[in-house]
Amino acid sequence: MSHVIRSIRSDEWALVKELRLAALQDPVAHLAFLETYEDAAAKSDAFWQERAAGAAEGTTARQQIVAEAEDGVWSGSVTVLVEEAGTQDPFGTAVEQSQGHLVGVFVRPEHRGSTAGVTGALFDAALEWSWGVGLDRVRLFVHEKNARAEAFYRKAGFVPTGGTAPVPGAPGELELEYVIARP
Repeated sequence: MSHVIRSIRSDEWALVKELRLAALQDPVAHLAFLETYEDAAAKSDAFWQERAAGAAEGTTARQQIVAEAEDGVWSGSVTVLVEEAGTQDPFGTAVEQSQGHLVGVFVRPEHRGSTAGVTGALFDAALEWSWGVGLDRVRLFVHEKNARAEAFYRKAGFVPTGGTAPVPGAPGELELEYVIARP
């Protein structure tokens, strides 16, 4: 099945919500996301409308990119957050340089794997968008126990920095920082 890889539109908030809820039901969601299904499901439609508008095509502070299948179903998504130097990242650490931060990576199980190519296409689009808005570096964090994701990130060209962040609400667990520089 072929996919169109594109940025979301602000009026697609219901699809944003549906895909996020599907992601939070994935068996490894506890390793990949910093919220629970129950918390996300309880959020109002206004929250989802604002979330979609803030990451839609044409915005420059963040961009959500989706893989849309021929039948219109969203097979996966990744979001790029622009972190400005001097601000704090989601872990409360000072951001030293302007950069992209990939979050919310999810591909439905039936579209995973190198044969499908969905995850790779999403990452290519996220990096292209990042370079297009002038960022010189993109980073992401992966839970230390999420070996499958870590292997994909390495294959996609991300390298470990040695930086870590504690997992909120999970004492003793770490997120590992990976980075890729503009070619």
